This record gives sequence, structure tokens and C-alpha cells, in this order.
Amino acid sequence: MQRFYEVMFIVRPDVADEDLDKLIAGFEQTVTNGGGALRSTEKLGKRKLAYMVRKFNDGNFVLLTIDADGKLIAELERRLRVSEPVIKFITVRMDEEEKRLAKVRAIRATKKKLSAMPPAAAEPAPAAEAPAPAPAALAPAPAAATPAPAAAVATTETATQASA
Repeated sequence: MQRFYEVMFIVRPDVADEDLDKLIAGFEQTVTNGGGALRSTEKLGKRKLAYMVRKFNDGNFVLLTIDADGKLIAELERRLRVSEPVIKFITVRMDEEEKRLAKVRAIRATKKKLSAMPPAAAEPAPAAEAPAPAPAALAPAPAAATPAPAAAVATTETATQASA
């Protein structure tokens, strides 16, 4: 089963450009002879390394993007490992990564982003712009509130008259 891979390797900085091209051509030949398909080859140039690798502070970076099966990748990694000019390499299976990223994009697409909405729609309208409700609608009904104090006053008056 053909899968999509990215193979990045770092070549010693003291290797001449002609030798680097021969080395890359050899790895490309390994891929094509093994039944894989080469999508692209990028020479990223000489870059400084984050830490010292095999007593080198910089190296020539090369990126191969290929379609291949697992056996071909194992053979390519074996050749990278035994090739003396190659000081470091990494192989990443990109089809699983693309599948994971597509899933994340689909989840994010379903959610609404507040930053994407216009400012007027994102924030609730201030209270000053909304029509003010009538005061009677906010307060409890006056008919229900008035009799209770009146009854309490009447009871107090009758109690006072009865004691006098």
C-alpha cells in the first residue's frame, strides 16, 4: 500500500554541491527502483544546527516527499543510516498527519468564532439603546401590594382601640 512520506536528512557541510547532487540522485533512484513515486525534492540549503551533531554545527538540509510502502521506507532509512555524508535524518508519515489535520479543521469549522463576527453582532446591545420597559411592568402589581399594609394598619388600629 502506497503511503505519503516526507524524508528530511542533513548532509555534512563540507560536501561539495556535485557530490550532494549525486547523493540525492542515489536516494531518488532507490525510491523509483523500489516501486515508489517521488513527488518532489527540495534542497533547503546550508543551515545552522540547533546543537552539535557528529562535531558539526551546520549542515545541508534536503527534503524528499515520496509515495512508498513500508519496506521501501525501511530500505531508504537503512541507506541513509549507512551513508557517511548524512549526519541526521527523519521520516514522517504524512497521510496520517493530513487525516488528523482534516479532522481538526472539520471540528473548527462547526464552531462559531466570535472574532469572525462583526462587532455589532458579537456584543449584546447596550441597555441605553433598547426601549425602556414601563415602570409598572417591573414593579409588582400595586393592588396586591396595597391591601396588605392596609390590613396590617387596620389590625393595629383595632388592637389599639380595644386596649383603650
